[in-house]
Amino acid sequence: MWHNGGMGLTFRLKGLAALAVGGLALASWPAVRAQTEPDAGFAGYVQLLAARARAEGVSEGTIARMTAGLTPNPRVIALDRAQPESNSAAPPPFDAYRRDHIDAVRITRGRRLYTEAEAMDGAIEQRYGVPLSILLSIWGNETAFGSYRGDFDLARSLATLAWDGRRRELFAGEFVALLKIADQGVPREELVGSWAGAFGNPQFLPSQYLRLAQDGDGDGRRDIWHNRADTLASIANYFRDAGWRPGLPWGVRAALAEGVGPGSAASGLSAPSCQRVHARRSRWLTVREWRARGVQPLGAIGDDVLASLIQPDGPGRAAWLLTGNYRVILEYNCSNYYALSVGLLADEIARQP
Repeated sequence: MWHNGGMGLTFRLKGLAALAVGGLALASWPAVRAQTEPDAGFAGYVQLLAARARAEGVSEGTIARMTAGLTPNPRVIALDRAQPESNSAAPPPFDAYRRDHIDAVRITRGRRLYTEAEAMDGAIEQRYGVPLSILLSIWGNETAFGSYRGDFDLARSLATLAWDGRRRELFAGEFVALLKIADQGVPREELVGSWAGAFGNPQFLPSQYLRLAQDGDGDGRRDIWHNRADTLASIANYFRDAGWRPGLPWGVRAALAEGVGPGSAASGLSAPSCQRVHARRSRWLTVREWRARGVQPLGAIGDDVLASLIQPDGPGRAAWLLTGNYRVILEYNCSNYYALSVGLLADEIARQP
């Protein structure tokens, strides 16, 4: 999981191939390390990125404007190298994380926005099939409803991360995507965000913006910085693209009989990504089968729905039955704590006083 000042970010990025310019693959460029090479090495690499952007149709004016004066950002490199690996130590208790992310301020503001959005943006839920409460919860978790969207210059951050080389193919592609956004007329001052390159209310990466951002109010713009309809429609399109099933809850709280837990129905499957996250849940059974095993759902969910059981803080603590829509939330950020917090905050937002 990538973090940015409390904002979670792990995005689905499909179809990332090795980048090539004039027969020279960017992935094969020597692994220039920021701590050993002066800015001259960085400047040369930026010219490779510029050539890639030029080959993909970005105008010379945009390339010049977005690359002029770029220098590597050592703070970005330090933050990237500080990210925990998948085999890191056991996470802290979920209760502490939940208190930080499902607080009175987010609930109150989320409920107010929910009431306003129902009247003004209710068609978004009908169009995309994703509940407004989920969309608002993502917005609340990512940027506290736009209160803080990050202040790193995206061009500098992405060029630095590509140059540093730890995830070169990913960030080189995102840098070129950023230049394409600038070429569409988005001003440089809007192109700021997280150290890892995410921006706007929903914290999209540039490639996600190009592919999934929506014009929610029909004004001809995809303004995910200031426009609520565009923000909500863009998040909804992301979820629809990831496979959200309308009418299915993300999950429900569950009561367990003595001795029952995720370990009693452990999954033998190996996830293709985020293995540690998926390993904390059980295998998938129908709710009817869970009832027969002593698991009682405490919310509305059909008996034939396939669900997985999670007990994040271990035996004797809170447990949830999770549906396929929970897995869609994980596509936005592959963290059980994040996904649970999104679902639980959405429930609180929808529960109008």
